[in-house]
Amino acid sequence: MNYLRRRLSDSSFVANLPNGYMTERSSSSSSSPASPATERRPLTPATPVTPATPATPATPGFLSSFSSVVKTAQIASAVQAKASAAPAKPSVRKPRVLLVIDDPHTDWAKCFRGRKLNGEHEIRVEQAEFSELNLASYVNSGCTVDMQVNRGGTKVVRSFKPDFVLVRQHAYSMTPGEDFRSLVIGLHYGAVPSVNSLFSIYNFCSKPWVFSHMIKLYQNLGPEKFPLNEQTFFPNHTQMVSHCFN
Repeated sequence: MNYLRRRLSDSSFVANLPNGYMTERSSSSSSSPASPATERRPLTPATPVTPATPATPATPGFLSSFSSVVKTAQIASAVQAKASAAPAKPSVRKPRVLLVIDDPHTDWAKCFRGRKLNGEHEIRVEQAEFSELNLASYVNSGCTVDMQVNRGGTKVVRSFKPDFVLVRQHAYSMTPGEDFRSLVIGLHYGAVPSVNSLFSIYNFCSKPWVFSHMIKLYQNLGPEKFPLNEQTFFPNHTQMVSHCFN
């Protein structure tokens, strides 16, 4: 080793070396690190593992909101149940139409004002004479009456379906233009109930027809229980005249 040191320290030896040799050696020697010793660094304490955080309990604000929602739902359910249990409101019932066939001297609407049928249906009165009525009757839809009346100089025109008829006029008279039996037939055709019955009203349009039924009662009950004036029937006036002359 001493020999090498002396040789390297000799200037003539160094001068005879190739160019750059000492430079490369010196740079390589300076760049090569010393044998690394294990660098001891202070151990950084390991970051402690944070245990899993349990679920955060609900805040008081959330609980109050949730309870408010539940309470609202309960109230709505109770209201709905109460509404379904409540009795249904009574439906508005249509008034019953009473057709009164009579002259205007009697105000029948005044007689029925404020009254109800069976305590439920109001009574609407339509009053007219036979001469102020017209009608049409059907098998399935009943009877429709057209009425044209004068009330205080005002012409009133109405159409309606009568629920009941009160007849206070004669349906037949010997006077021309006062045969209203067709209207009685139309009311009966439309199955409109009445007082008296339409059957009896139609029968009473012919007095001889009524008297013939009275004769049957006279014969069945006897003159003491059912006395009857004696009468004679002729089909027309010519037969009556010929009988008087015989």
